[in-house]
Amino acid sequence: MSQVFSPSRRALLLGAAGILAAPGLSRAQAAPVKLGILQPVTGALAQDGEYGRLGAELAINEINSTGGIKALGGAQIQMVFGDARSTPEGGTAEVERMNSEGVVAVVGGFASPICLAASQAAARYDLPYIVDVGVADAIVTRGLRNTFRFSPGFGSVTRAALDNLATLNNNAGRPARTVVVVHEDGLFGSGMAQLMQRELPSRGFEVVETISHPTPARDMSNIALRIRSLNPDLIIPSSYYAEFVLLARTLQQRRIRPKGIYCVLNGAASNFRFVREFPDAANLVMDVNHWADPRKPKTAELRRAVEAQNRFWLYNTPINYSAVMLVADALERAGKADRTAVTEALTKTDGSFTRHIMPYGPTRFENGQNMAAQAVNTQVQNNDIKVIFPTDFADAQPVFPWPA
Repeated sequence: MSQVFSPSRRALLLGAAGILAAPGLSRAQAAPVKLGILQPVTGALAQDGEYGRLGAELAINEINSTGGIKALGGAQIQMVFGDARSTPEGGTAEVERMNSEGVVAVVGGFASPICLAASQAAARYDLPYIVDVGVADAIVTRGLRNTFRFSPGFGSVTRAALDNLATLNNNAGRPARTVVVVHEDGLFGSGMAQLMQRELPSRGFEVVETISHPTPARDMSNIALRIRSLNPDLIIPSSYYAEFVLLARTLQQRRIRPKGIYCVLNGAASNFRFVREFPDAANLVMDVNHWADPRKPKTAELRRAVEAQNRFWLYNTPINYSAVMLVADALERAGKADRTAVTEALTKTDGSFTRHIMPYGPTRFENGQNMAAQAVNTQVQNNDIKVIFPTDFADAQPVFPWPA
């Protein structure tokens, strides 16, 4: 009959000590932190959503490759992605799913209607929601303690647009006096047109006509002919990508050349796809929009990484990169992957948060709005998009009025 030998207590202790001493096994690996990334990657907003997702991915990869969340023992960020399908209902459904999967926060949404609905859904679960782009000011005026917008809202952007336009015109000797506003006939474009009609006269401009068009639009010939007959000094378009590209190309083909085209939150004017595909139509077009800080080395590094993938450098990418970095900063300060603690840390964000690439001052939230966020004026120059205002962040001088 064979004997069964049991290991001695000393042997067990020695074996355990050997395991603990083995490289890489000195402590348990920190549990990953789940972060919801919500973007519309199907439907009408798919291009914007894809570039928003790209920015989030670049930030998460950088965080994980440089030690993870150090306050959580090097915990890695794990993306839980949701496709908002370009609708508020789609965004809400994905927030519900993300909540059930245990995400610590949600970043994204892009469009204002999606951000409004998704952040409301997140509030039911005390789930921190960081808005990337959505400019509707109602997003942060509803008293939702869970909602934070890192980028500027509609009021801030339009005030800067009007003030900068007046400064631009005054500095050039006031060559522009008459304006035609061209706008898509939805909520965004109609609201922008009303604002321009109300505010431009006090800044020395006469709005000679506002012209609306549907989205989608198939032809801009009649609008171009009307602009030719009115002969305005400035055209101010408020349209989405395809419609503005069509308008700009029609104006160029018909040789209708005002003293400037000045866009506000335009879908194409700060878009490298437009610049690359239609350089003549895009040349010298100005926009007031989101854009990365061109002075920061990290901006150039990320742009190279994006373009190495044969993709365009769009503002969605740096905004979402920066918003994810904001969550990482909150996690470091919270010291735990807890929704309430992360919300509290976001609320108390101060000037110490510098790991972003937007042209903003020290981050400070007031009722969920980053008070340091600001839009910038861009202009297409020499097949590139340059920042022309504010001067503290500019990498080019404005060309205005346009050369004859």
